[in-house]
Amino acid sequence: MHDAYEAEPILEKLPLQIESIACHGKDVLLVGTKQGHLLVYSIKSASGDERFAVNLLRSNKSFAKKPIQQLTCVPEFQILISLSDNVISVHDLTGYSHITALNKTRGATLFAVDLQKEKSLSGGCTYKLRMCVAVKRKLQLFYWQNRDFHELQSDLGVPDVPKSMSWCVNSLCVGFKRDYFLIKLDGGLKELFPTGKQLEPTVTRLAEDKLALGRDEMSIFIDSEGAPTQKYALTWNDIPIIIEYDAPYMIAVLPRYVEIRTIEPRLLVQSIDLQKPRFITLGSGHVYIASSHFVWRLVPVPITVQIRELLQDKQFELALHLADMTDEVEADKQRRIQHIQNLYAFDLFSQHRFEESMQIFGKLGTDPAQVIGLFPDLLPQDYRNQLEYPSKPPELSGSELEKGLLGLIEYLTHKRNEIVKHMSQELSNPMAIVQGSTTIRSKKQLSQIVDTTLLKCYLQTNDALVAPLLRLKDNNCHIEESERVLKKHQKYSELIILYQKKGLHRKALDLLLRQSQKPNSPLKGHDRTVQYLQHLGSDHFDLISDFALWVLKAYPEDGLKIFTEDTPEVDGLPRDKVLAYLEQNACTRDLAVPYLEHIILNCHEDNPEFHNKLIHLYRERVQVMMKDYILSLPEGQDPAKTGKEPGDLGELRNKLLFFLETSLHYVPEKLLTYFPFDSFFEERALLLGRLGRHEQALAIYAHILKDTKMAEDYCRRNYDPDKEGNKNVYLCLLKMYINPPDASTLGVMVNAESAKPNIDASLCVLKLHQYKIDMAKALDLIPSTVQVKDVCKFLECVLEDGSAKKRNNQILKSLLYSEHLQVKEQKIYYQSSKCTITDEKICKVCKKKIGNSAFARYPNGIIVHFYCCKDRNFCPFDV
Repeated sequence: MHDAYEAEPILEKLPLQIESIACHGKDVLLVGTKQGHLLVYSIKSASGDERFAVNLLRSNKSFAKKPIQQLTCVPEFQILISLSDNVISVHDLTGYSHITALNKTRGATLFAVDLQKEKSLSGGCTYKLRMCVAVKRKLQLFYWQNRDFHELQSDLGVPDVPKSMSWCVNSLCVGFKRDYFLIKLDGGLKELFPTGKQLEPTVTRLAEDKLALGRDEMSIFIDSEGAPTQKYALTWNDIPIIIEYDAPYMIAVLPRYVEIRTIEPRLLVQSIDLQKPRFITLGSGHVYIASSHFVWRLVPVPITVQIRELLQDKQFELALHLADMTDEVEADKQRRIQHIQNLYAFDLFSQHRFEESMQIFGKLGTDPAQVIGLFPDLLPQDYRNQLEYPSKPPELSGSELEKGLLGLIEYLTHKRNEIVKHMSQELSNPMAIVQGSTTIRSKKQLSQIVDTTLLKCYLQTNDALVAPLLRLKDNNCHIEESERVLKKHQKYSELIILYQKKGLHRKALDLLLRQSQKPNSPLKGHDRTVQYLQHLGSDHFDLISDFALWVLKAYPEDGLKIFTEDTPEVDGLPRDKVLAYLEQNACTRDLAVPYLEHIILNCHEDNPEFHNKLIHLYRERVQVMMKDYILSLPEGQDPAKTGKEPGDLGELRNKLLFFLETSLHYVPEKLLTYFPFDSFFEERALLLGRLGRHEQALAIYAHILKDTKMAEDYCRRNYDPDKEGNKNVYLCLLKMYINPPDASTLGVMVNAESAKPNIDASLCVLKLHQYKIDMAKALDLIPSTVQVKDVCKFLECVLEDGSAKKRNNQILKSLLYSEHLQVKEQKIYYQSSKCTITDEKICKVCKKKIGNSAFARYPNGIIVHFYCCKDRNFCPFDV
């Protein structure tokens, strides 16, 4: 408890019995007596022993004939409303002269006024005054205008005689002997709750739309719809006689003393012993309490003094309410409020109310380093020892520490988002928990502290969140500190992520290499190294070369994926350097072929150097394997005539042949000399064909390999009637069969008797491909020894083909001539009609003369300007 008010006596042992009091202005107190006298006092501050100088300004003995039951001042209209002898009267507030008496209110027992403040269009303020008078079981409604009260609407019937009432927006809350009701001005009636044991209900207006209703020792808070506004009621030590609200305090007049409490938080603030208090009034910031013969003024203790006492008692919520009511400069007020809020947040933390504490720290913009320092082992000890707090922070451990860390995580996450969002802006001065303490001003340093602390919190609460934090592109975890705590918790996978995001790739790869050999390590094996190297990119090729070697030696296939994975980083590696790297190491040389196959077949590499290189590697391997194969053959068997080689040799040679046949990017001139003359006949034939040397290629198929099917397949692949070098390829084959060249022309090392004429094969070529062979040149090649019957079929087909072409050409000529005649006839038809443009010719669209302008004529003879012709297929004036 603290002192919010000091009770100062104003009137003592008044000879007249007080029945009502009211006040207005800075120093005017009105006292209504049982004898009907109105006493007007001036209350001014005094010096010396007496705190107030009290002067009787007016004693109006003829104010009323009966006791003055109720008084209300309305200084905005300079009127005094009173209830005496069960009639409402209105007096002037300056001279207290009588203005009017409302005869309709005869029999009144109670009244309530409602002053509404509105802004006018000119920017000033206007006021509207309403009054409700309780007359037996009716409520009479009036409004003030032109110095008189007028009826607002017809009377409202109520179920009982009102004992207490107050306005609430466009409703009236009325307390009866047993119940409270909310009565709408349109006549709607809502029952609230019983009044309890007390026979005199109390209705206290807190704000325009909030009320406090008494129920025995409790005050229940409702809004204008009758709904509760507070979860808990306010409880008094006795049943209040009357209650007034002087924000933020509820002042209740109890039978033996005055009790002062607050609504939020619910606190007993002060108890003031007074002699049988009965009445209370508020006006112009003053509170007066009266008994039958005494009057006291409740003088507020200076707010700054109250705040100081409240802070000592750790009543921060009430201190914040009071701080917001001070008359300080706005900047000083905000500093005071923020200081109190920091102390409040620290106190909540000390009570282990971590979530509420962190929310306040977050709203205040308190220095995050000072908030983090409340927890153990999150900041370096030297730095934490420099931080100042209102008292020693509590020692946290176990479940309480985990609960606190969860609250801190939410706070730091929100703070981190703020820093990232406003990264380009200057860091505003953070608040210190204790005024005058040093705070962090560098945004970079603050970001490091926040991210590193988040990392530590995750390690202690939910380590599954460590990796996502480290993967953030804007994470600013302090490298050395994060490295230390991750090693301490043996979070090597997360440590790899930290190294990777900070660009410390060599440290990451060193750690992966060391951990790969440890049997119980989560990084055991080579997979993580392969994945890491795959994402480094061309800028780190030297680093890739250093750490890929141990994987390539131990796991060649997986190691090759470092250079062949389908990722942008791998695709961007310099392929010439990768190939050179694979070839320069004896343990990786065999991987050059699969690497070249990958970049050519999968990545569609078209660099001739890579295509030539793959062919050379195929050839070298085939040569090595061919030697072993030849040694395994029976004595006297020619390897060139064995057909398809078995096993790996046959598979590899098929790859070489397929690649020579399908690749379009190798350079045959550079390759041909590397293929020996005494072997690789098919390969040399493909290379010769690629060079356009079809006769030599076909000679190899026809006379060295003696495979007519392969020769015909070669012709089928290379035949092109529109290409000069390829349209006579079948004629070349015919020539090779009839006039075989000698060994020197073939360009291979063979026996002379290998090349002999093959008339049967030549006749078969004539028979199957007669339409692809020049007849005249073919007849010149056929020896005279060949009988006519052998070439009869060929000649018949050629002559039939010639005749068919002649007939087709004649038909086409006739059709073209007929079409020519039709076009000519159509031209004559169109030329037969004419149009004459005269000086008087008018455009049908714009109604202007055609003149020398370009014009358009529709089929129906309508003539318009060319630029007026919107659609040549449709005439708008067609008739």
